[in-house]
Amino acid sequence: MTAEDKKALQRWAEHHKALLADIHVESWLSKRDIEKQRKALEKDPVEWIRYFFPKYAKYDFAPFHVRAIHRIIEHDEWYEVLSWSRELAKSTVAMFCLMYLALTKRKRFFVLASATETSAIRLLTPYKLNFESNPRLRQFYGEQVNIGAWTDKDFTTKGGARFVALGAGSAPRGARNEEVRPDVIYMDDYDTDEDCRNPETLKKKWDWFEGALYPTRSISEPTLILWCGNIIAKDCCIKRAGEKARHWDIVNIRDKNGKSTWPQKNTEEQIDTVLANISQKNAQAEYFNNPVSEGTIFHNLPYGKIPPLSKFRFLVIYGDPAYSDSKKKASSTKALWLVGKLKGTYYIIKGYLARELNATFIGWYFDLMDYVSGKATVYCYMENNKLQDPFFNHVFKPLLREECKKRKRDLYIKGDERKKTDKATRIEANLEPIDRNGAWVFNEQEKDNPHMQELKEQFKLFEMHLPYNADGPDCIEGAVTIIEGKTVELEPAVTISYQEINENNPYRM
Repeated sequence: MTAEDKKALQRWAEHHKALLADIHVESWLSKRDIEKQRKALEKDPVEWIRYFFPKYAKYDFAPFHVRAIHRIIEHDEWYEVLSWSRELAKSTVAMFCLMYLALTKRKRFFVLASATETSAIRLLTPYKLNFESNPRLRQFYGEQVNIGAWTDKDFTTKGGARFVALGAGSAPRGARNEEVRPDVIYMDDYDTDEDCRNPETLKKKWDWFEGALYPTRSISEPTLILWCGNIIAKDCCIKRAGEKARHWDIVNIRDKNGKSTWPQKNTEEQIDTVLANISQKNAQAEYFNNPVSEGTIFHNLPYGKIPPLSKFRFLVIYGDPAYSDSKKKASSTKALWLVGKLKGTYYIIKGYLARELNATFIGWYFDLMDYVSGKATVYCYMENNKLQDPFFNHVFKPLLREECKKRKRDLYIKGDERKKTDKATRIEANLEPIDRNGAWVFNEQEKDNPHMQELKEQFKLFEMHLPYNADGPDCIEGAVTIIEGKTVELEPAVTISYQEINENNPYRM
């Protein structure tokens, strides 16, 4: 745990204890009165929460809170996902429910998991502090601190409930509380923006939950599976869990009519103030469960009609290969695109962008040539810097010869041997002005093609720190650069003499 994390936990503990110091305790109650009141409160979980957590539950519950509390508590075997907006108290309501189940001995082994062990410990901290410091809980349920079994990430109450904090990827197999396997598995703050941008990392995190953590439960005993988190990406663990859950509760900061879903706490004016100070992208993801994946560089990316290919003076097929000869998800994507320019506008006509074998990549050149079918002159290029040159000569050229023999025709691919600058800055510098000025068009007839969809997705997710594959944009940048250079070659140079410059120039010396 970092020093900053430790300070944050300390600040939380001090704040929490200050709140608890204000909780009024009815010290005059007899044991019989306490037992009677305890049984009455336990019959109504909402009132139980209001009584034992008055500082947390200082705003009246909204109807969606009450429904969720009853669903979670009343079903012994249950799988629920709470995708409530920020400021709707999903983690707090989850804590109320889990502490109720622990203190009433409905459940005995609670595993709280998060993206990292540090975040899992932060998640567990308010539970631990309430067991230690909440005077009403001590009065009605007795001292819960169990000396010798009481750490920040693993403790067992005197009532017999064990709580464990786990970070994604740790080893939960064989977890038990005496003879009891985990009967509550609670995931919170599990998705991160960075993880969701990396499909391989996302897969590993989901596989850990589904393949390592979830099977720690008993088959024969009822178990509560609870997730808390917003839909922060088109594909994320919360979304995957929601699709499997018995109930997926999605509540935004405002309802379909544009009204606050929890007006007792969040007024319209307060919501307006908060949303006015953040971008629409972040507002949609954090408060409306609507992840907007666009990055900060490319905003337009318009679809449109492609002119007849015969109108183009020439077209360029540009390939951006990958070293790996693999279709595995961990490998890089190979890109090959047909691009042309007409009357100042670039047209991204058709192409391929996928994890594929080298032989398939070479075959794409022929497929695009078949698509053009002689309607225009086509120049075929492949990225080939100094590092790639051995690969180009010893791998792709032999594959090209084999494909020519197989298809019974010739095709020539020229290596693009430009000395390239940094990938991200090059893409931004050469393509962002084109997008900003609306000077390119993506073929609308390819709109449903997965390769075109992946290309658009890579542009939308493009950021300077390259959080996602940018092989498609890199390929388009190569094609655009080749087109510019080829246009200069084909256009005759215009020369102006010194005499012509100075003729009729009143300012000449």
